[in-house]
Amino acid sequence: MNRFYDHSVFDQDGNEVSMRSFEGKVVMIVNTATGCGFTPQYKQLEEMYEKYHDKGLEIIDIPCNQFGHQAPGTDQEITQFCTLRYNTKFPQMRKSDVNGENALPLYTFLKGEKKFDGFGRGAAALAMSAMLKAKNKDYASDPDIKWNFTKFVVDREGTVVARFEPTNSMEDLDECVRSLLG
Repeated sequence: MNRFYDHSVFDQDGNEVSMRSFEGKVVMIVNTATGCGFTPQYKQLEEMYEKYHDKGLEIIDIPCNQFGHQAPGTDQEITQFCTLRYNTKFPQMRKSDVNGENALPLYTFLKGEKKFDGFGRGAAALAMSAMLKAKNKDYASDPDIKWNFTKFVVDREGTVVARFEPTNSMEDLDECVRSLLG
């Protein structure tokens, strides 16, 4: 499997969700957490979803507890948090790993298509770099997901066109999505 549409994930009820069901759409895949400093990005993601869903944007939310154990709840608790706190309406999948031997094959594919290219500029970017460098001085050399709220954007043809780290500008993400929706 090496094409986006060949992959699938599972929703919170255990139903398989094929990426093929999103053919012709612009898709954003994001690993999320409810107890992270970046958790307020849910608000901006929901705003983008409401603004662009009718034009063809889909957001696939995959909670992940691999980064600082910041998504500790059950799938239902995570959904309840997101809908009550941020009024999210985009689909939330089963909590899953994005790195390591139990990583979703979808994430292995995404990381192979768009490698880590830095955290950008600014205080948050510097803080993320310093934190990760303290744990692994070579952290930047592998394609692994570095933290919660890393976003991959896939165009209407299934090509992974961009990777946005949690420290990247949400305005740049919005601009990328808008340009792909035409």
